[in-house]
Amino acid sequence: MDNTLQTKDLINVGLFTAIYFVVFFVVAMVGYIPVMLLVIPFLCPLAAGIPFMLFLTRVQKFGMVTIMGTILGLLMFIFGHPWPCIPLGIVCALLGDFILKGGRYRNWTSIRMGYVVFSEWLMGLMFPLFFMRESYFATIRDGYGDAYADSLMAITPTWFFGFFVLIIALGALAGAYLGRAALKKHFERAGIA
Repeated sequence: MDNTLQTKDLINVGLFTAIYFVVFFVVAMVGYIPVMLLVIPFLCPLAAGIPFMLFLTRVQKFGMVTIMGTILGLLMFIFGHPWPCIPLGIVCALLGDFILKGGRYRNWTSIRMGYVVFSEWLMGLMFPLFFMRESYFATIRDGYGDAYADSLMAITPTWFFGFFVLIIALGALAGAYLGRAALKKHFERAGIA
């Protein structure tokens, strides 16, 4: 079996990255309500677990997740999110790819852990909220007004960074199980145990 990414694999990477992005974007829209920002780190990897798990049944080669994470980081940056989403998109995806490769893209424990690590790329979007607060909230005030910025600042103290890392991991873990349950036949055909 050839382990290099072929044209068909790259087409699947592009297709599933687009699907993942759309699902992620639609779910993230709840963040326009400040208090809902607290659940986005759980909801996004939960909902995106289904397309990601389907992706793993179609392509099982090293580099596929890294390419997906790189594209997602670049897309988020292009859509106005902060620059840390690019390096975290690359690093988390690469680490996830190594974990998935360790299980030959078929071991359920590796799949779960690979998806959890991959999903932490979301912290790139949250990074300025905790570590670049002044400039971040100045931008938020300009775009959404003082009431939104004040509400968001009040519900996201800097110690929430660790909380968000944990919430993303829990959402990704739940998303992996949701994806596996929804795609049981696909998992069986792909030989994933």
